[in-house]
Amino acid sequence: MKKLTLLMAGFALLFCGRTDACTNFIITRGASTDGSAMVSYAADSHQLYGTLYHTPAGRYKAGAMLPVYEWDTGRYLTDIPQVAQTYSTVGNMNEHSLIIGETTYGGRPELGDPTGKIDYGSLIYITLQRARTAREAIATIAELADTYGYASSGESFSIVDRDEAWIMELIGKGFEDDGQGGNKRKGIVWVARRIPDGYVSAHANQARITTFPLDDPENCLYAPDVITFAREKGYFSGKDAEFSFSDTYAPLDFSGMRGCEARVWAFFRTVADGMDRYTDYALGHNPENRMPLWVKPRTKVSPKMVFDGMRDHYEGTPMDLTKDLGAGGHNCPYRWRPMTFEVDGVEYTNERATATQQTGFWFVAQARPQLPDDMGILWFGVDDAATSCLTPIYCSTTEVPECFSEDNGSMLDYSPTSAFWLFNRVTNFAYMRYDMIAADIRKVVDEWENGMFGRVQQADASVALSPKARRKALTSFSVRTAQELFDRWTTLDRYLVLKYVDGNLKSEHGTVLDYLDNPTPAHFVDNGNGREIPGKIQYPGYNEKWKRAVAADNGEILKVVK
Repeated sequence: MKKLTLLMAGFALLFCGRTDACTNFIITRGASTDGSAMVSYAADSHQLYGTLYHTPAGRYKAGAMLPVYEWDTGRYLTDIPQVAQTYSTVGNMNEHSLIIGETTYGGRPELGDPTGKIDYGSLIYITLQRARTAREAIATIAELADTYGYASSGESFSIVDRDEAWIMELIGKGFEDDGQGGNKRKGIVWVARRIPDGYVSAHANQARITTFPLDDPENCLYAPDVITFAREKGYFSGKDAEFSFSDTYAPLDFSGMRGCEARVWAFFRTVADGMDRYTDYALGHNPENRMPLWVKPRTKVSPKMVFDGMRDHYEGTPMDLTKDLGAGGHNCPYRWRPMTFEVDGVEYTNERATATQQTGFWFVAQARPQLPDDMGILWFGVDDAATSCLTPIYCSTTEVPECFSEDNGSMLDYSPTSAFWLFNRVTNFAYMRYDMIAADIRKVVDEWENGMFGRVQQADASVALSPKARRKALTSFSVRTAQELFDRWTTLDRYLVLKYVDGNLKSEHGTVLDYLDNPTPAHFVDNGNGREIPGKIQYPGYNEKWKRAVAADNGEILKVVK
């Protein structure tokens, strides 16, 4: 009993700590330019090593068991019976173009279950192996959590297939000893809403489903006790039609609005009109002015728009991370953790934008109903979305590129052939002089991603092949292009060091793209003496705000005396 008490105390601490860890955008078929349904996801964790997970399809005999490990920690949880047949998965997508993303919202800490045996990560990856459609996935998630107990805190899932897009929110029921060390309250309460075709939705570490229809199973599914349990716990006493999942199980606070909902607002305002009326809500000042669960975009949303939406730092808003003094002398849109700081007894926040430094991996996945279900695409990347690149991985691939392999390095083991470490090298260099270096990186990002759309159209010609031959061709394409990206980034890494070493700025003939196509010393301007000594070196210094701040801070010491 003492061990269980300690487990419960530790779980409560974990449950209370909002991680502000992930961001999901959901685009329905009717809202996209190419008729695909899309989900974006950034796995933002200071401990997560960015790799591409792959599980082959399998057939299993009766009695086979599946070990379950907690995704965040690697902790062994339990063994569960394996099903007779599983589907192939790559990342957060399976061979039938089912996509599942997530964000953690925490919610009421007393609803954690320290005896739970299925965590939120296992729910994703086991479900992808067992479900073909979004509705099957919702049922599988609920069944797994209710059968084995839920080991995580409140969670929002994006669940999308070739026809439907859903947002599902769930939370545990707490712990009540059954007298044998088990939990009488094992399982979850949950609700799932289908996003109307032609609309977009999003979630970012705050539960977003409020009231919902109770008699529309075509568009809304929920646990039978989602309301009665809330009444039993004393969380809710109104009419059933007034019940709000979010307000009951994950009440809003300042961090929920400013650190979480603001990311949803930033995306919504990019694609839809009228979102500035929610600025006070995004700032955390007016919880009554709550945003809708989904919005109608002003125009169709392209995949590239979603890619770039994941690169947002609140540019053009009152929270623009490039504008205040915290951006330093080179407009760096990042604030290192912790999330808050205190000065003279007053607490302040460090903004949490969509693009963030601690991203392990990120993706934009496309379920494409106009093609066979094994031709969905997982556009995959590692590290900070703002200075990294997505490359297309077909959902039926049977092989993971070496640069994204789980066996290639770790957070404690640097690997020169790992894309995660290569992209981190380039991005961390960019943080030092972001206004200049990130602009060069972005040119390469845009060239690559725009070029890949054309390459994907060519690869789609594999639709004419047999399923087996198509899998082989699409796997080859996915692996080959990922390695091309790795090689290009290796050259970019070399270019940036050459150009920006020691705070200088070398003059050059042409652009970064010219160098990547022809990486020779002749790209840079020399002094004309034939010894590869640079000429016309520039010293750009710092931005005006930074210079004025330094002058105000220490001007009397630094002042030049005439």
